[in-house]
Amino acid sequence: MSNIFEKYLTENNQILVQKTNMGDTESYLGVVSLKWIANQVKYASELPLFSQKLDSQNNIIREAKTIEEIQQRPLDWSRQATLAQYLLTRKTHKFPALLVVIHPTWVDNPNSSEWENQRSIKSSCNFEGLDEKNSVGWLNIPENSQIYALDGQHRLMGIQGLMELLTTGQLPRYSRNKKPTKNALNLADIININQITPETLANLPEEKIGVEFIPAVNQGETRESAKRRIRSIFVHVNQMSVSLSKGQLAILNEDNGFTILARKIAVNHHLFKDKSRINWDSATVTTQSTVLTTLQGLQEMSEKFLQGKFPHWKPTDKGLIPIRPDNEELDDGLAQLNQFFDGLASLPSYQRLEQGIETVKLRRFSHDRGGGEGNLLFRPVGQVALAAAIGVLISKKGFKLGEIFEKLGKYDAEGGFKGMEFPQSPWYGILYNPSRQCILVSGRDLASKLMIYLLGGMNDQLEIAYLRESVAQARTFENRCISFQGEFVKPKEVGLPDRIN
Repeated sequence: MSNIFEKYLTENNQILVQKTNMGDTESYLGVVSLKWIANQVKYASELPLFSQKLDSQNNIIREAKTIEEIQQRPLDWSRQATLAQYLLTRKTHKFPALLVVIHPTWVDNPNSSEWENQRSIKSSCNFEGLDEKNSVGWLNIPENSQIYALDGQHRLMGIQGLMELLTTGQLPRYSRNKKPTKNALNLADIININQITPETLANLPEEKIGVEFIPAVNQGETRESAKRRIRSIFVHVNQMSVSLSKGQLAILNEDNGFTILARKIAVNHHLFKDKSRINWDSATVTTQSTVLTTLQGLQEMSEKFLQGKFPHWKPTDKGLIPIRPDNEELDDGLAQLNQFFDGLASLPSYQRLEQGIETVKLRRFSHDRGGGEGNLLFRPVGQVALAAAIGVLISKKGFKLGEIFEKLGKYDAEGGFKGMEFPQSPWYGILYNPSRQCILVSGRDLASKLMIYLLGGMNDQLEIAYLRESVAQARTFENRCISFQGEFVKPKEVGLPDRIN
């Protein structure tokens, strides 16, 4: 008996499955190899229904007819290299099952003997039951059939990328619409960095993944009713699949060192612990929000502060995914990050939280409903800019963390982080857009450079000249430049704010 099963299990066109039913949808659950998926499965956009309606990247051309037929999301080819590398380098890699449709050639031939009076006399899935209830059996796939992924197209993309990488040693990196970019993945580099064994490489193509098969046509269906059914299933599985937010992904990430430490800070540091000061899901903080920051903000602060110490935690210039840091490095990074947040917590603005003052009063601008002091330290973009500046000062300028926070404490006490919406603020026009009266996220890097200057970490005259020019440009609106005194001046007259002593 075992020899019989072994024979069938090695056949490409016969798969051991279990029959399932949900509503009126009959399907068959089976297991196949990654190599089988890469060779046998095509994208939903390649269904014959759309054969004349595809662009050069196999995405459906949006027009009235095709939009009526199916709501197809474009494939994002920028994800292929990352997904392939994930399968290759992560020992705990796992993809959910794919949902595919079996589409024999006779489905598109109205003159085929499988059609009578425009209705199918059989299902396009040929199932042969092995038990009395016909719940387990063999799914026979005719050689002239095509198989298309209704759900899991990016998983298919990743698997195909893995096979190409293993076969050729290279995998191009693409933009979203499949235009080649620089830095193709190199198999030798990945093997060297991740110490992948030849045995692992040999086993990858034979790893198993779940597949759920559904027929393109059920017995008794017309071709139009079959098309409607397939379209309905496609839309439903995509509507039910909700993407995780960046915050939710950060909660689950067990490989990125900066993310791991950000989570530890979020749940253990006294500035946040048991105080409902973190938005765990969204990347933004609204005007009326009572949180101090976001988990994504903490992740970016962690990265900006620590990347000088642990540059290998970031993806390489070849685009390779870094491996999880060892526990010794994580402990070292956590100790340094705790010191950073201890320093933040000591600042006068954050000390006011311990006095019971609500974050909304410190965050809101004076022109917002209810008013506020427009404090940079209560905006994630400002927090990240400050963390980036301090990270540079420590890793590249030789500053001590204690000395930095001593200066920042004085600066904060004098109101240096308040009133971003007023021309007297260094952050006016850089992190605050006076035209739209809102935060200017694009100014984060410039704000970080200005903080480095204010703290005494910029002494090169050419670098200072570039900073002065950038600040003047940021404070120019409709060809009128605003000085730190709130007057209209020439750009070269703006200058820079006084350094912190």
